Amino acid sequence: MTAMTAMTATVSPAGAAAELRAALREAGLPVGATGADDHVELGTLKASDARQLARLIRTGTKRTLKAARALREICEAYGIGLPELRVRQGRITLGTCRLADAVRLARLLGASSPGPDTPDANAVQVLLAQAFSAATGGGAVDVSVRQDTPDAVELGAIDARTARRLIGALRF
Repeated sequence: MTAMTAMTATVSPAGAAAELRAALREAGLPVGATGADDHVELGTLKASDARQLARLIRTGTKRTLKAARALREICEAYGIGLPELRVRQGRITLGTCRLADAVRLARLLGASSPGPDTPDANAVQVLLAQAFSAATGGGAVDVSVRQDTPDAVELGAIDARTARRLIGALRF
């Protein structure tokens, strides 16, 4: 086991702080980080170091942000409304989707037509989850029925890799 592997495998706050300190040091940012309980506290940053840290974070999330933008564009082109699509905590959150849009998405992903009428939310939930998995090579998205909004489903979050597979499936 290398030193890097040993450090990243540590889950204690002190280990997390040490890992963060090492990453900051490798990036040339002289910032202290200490761990206590289940939190890590950063020391004071100079404004120039804060800007550099922000650039590093954006660079690290670039692929996820790019995938989210491409997914948003392709869904808009197909007339699929995902107004809550955004990047949160390194994952792409799809958010609320109207049933008609969820059915359209499922059909674009290869699902059979549910019939002339829009099916109920539970049927759409199953239809979309199955079509998503098949089209993305086993990728999964949580699809849940919103009890307060019977004409919508809530789509969960996916990682950038699954998003790229989804984009590829929608392009063909």
